[in-house]
Amino acid sequence: MKKIALTDNELIAQYVAGDESALKTLITRHEKRVFSYIMISVKNRELAEDIFQDTFIKVINTLRSGNYKEEGKFVQWVMRIANNLKIDYFRKMQRMPTFEGNGDFDIFDVIYGTDPSVEQKMITEQIYEELRVLITMLPDEQREVLEMRIYNDISFKDIAEITGVSINTALGRMRYALINLRKIIKEKNVVVC
Repeated sequence: MKKIALTDNELIAQYVAGDESALKTLITRHEKRVFSYIMISVKNRELAEDIFQDTFIKVINTLRSGNYKEEGKFVQWVMRIANNLKIDYFRKMQRMPTFEGNGDFDIFDVIYGTDPSVEQKMITEQIYEELRVLITMLPDEQREVLEMRIYNDISFKDIAEITGVSINTALGRMRYALINLRKIIKEKNVVVC
């Protein structure tokens, strides 16, 4: 007699009820897809393993606390958690200055560097802040795709997978996001160059 595979939601219910093996089945079922998704972006096996582990720690904590809301496919929820952890990692890395040396270290390169002037930084930061505010005015679906693509450099294929839509729909949302953003910029008379 053939054993019928349980759905993700049935496994979640079993895990919440105390069956630890149900969680193992869930992780085994989706680990390749989730790990590959992480690895595509970070391109570092150790880092991908760390993010993968953190993702499932968050999954476990959410399931145990009873805060999991069944609003779609389990794997898409897990991918969103992984995506958010990747974003957190990249944000952290952007805040940490790095110096690449060729052996000829000069302290004045660090002090003066090739950084833009304080005035240029302020103008750039002001433009970025205004754009961030304008982006929040976009419809949620358009804003989500735009942020994933522009801020997180996620491919449209991955965006489609994360959001559970076709690539064409993801591309369309991006197109409309840009069209609407241009309209908002024009209406608000914001200078972005």
